[in-house]
Amino acid sequence: MISTRGLRYRYPDGAVLAFPDVEVPQGGVLLLRGRSGVGKSTWLALAAGLRAPSAGELVVAGQTLAALTAVQRDAWRARHIGFLPQQLHLSEALTVAGNLGLAYFAAGLPEDREAIQAALAALGVAELAGRKPAQLSGGQAQRVALARAVLLKPKVILADEPTASLDDEAAQDALALLQATAQQTGATLVIATHDARVRQALPAAAVLDLDAQNEALALSDKRQ
Repeated sequence: MISTRGLRYRYPDGAVLAFPDVEVPQGGVLLLRGRSGVGKSTWLALAAGLRAPSAGELVVAGQTLAALTAVQRDAWRARHIGFLPQQLHLSEALTVAGNLGLAYFAAGLPEDREAIQAALAALGVAELAGRKPAQLSGGQAQRVALARAVLLKPKVILADEPTASLDDEAAQDALALLQATAQQTGATLVIATHDARVRQALPAAAVLDLDAQNEALALSDKRQ
């Protein structure tokens, strides 16, 4: 679950993003909608504990994030949050299996090779375990990144513009994959997007529209 009250974020240049209050139950789906610059990526970063809010209350997966130190937030994130960034950040030096192993390293847990293989198999890319990221197609890389994000069965999955630069068929596949994975693990799913196709594919999802809330900041790409 995710709950926010009076959530605000202040940038170093003094600009402030203000977010509407939201309640997302465990297992629910939320779409963060709006143009580039209205705060979608910042909201995800706050929910993941990658940034600290300037004001307000933020509870994610039952944890009040303000109660954690920076070190505690890192450990909490590794175990409870599955993050699928727009840039997938797969290490070119490691194999696909090695990239998934990083999830265990970040969480301070011993690597489970059987679980890694099972996660890859569940997303249809088990045969790619020994390849390097440079040997993958875009769709394969996205599946590998999602397998890494859900490997530890997180309580929350956060996806930033997962359909960006995808054609209609690939976008439908990506959204179906995200929704099915979240349902299998009982995770809350949050997708940040300005793609109308996402709403069409997930008509039952709750929507948090940030356009009107932060319209004054919408011209700045750095505040996605």
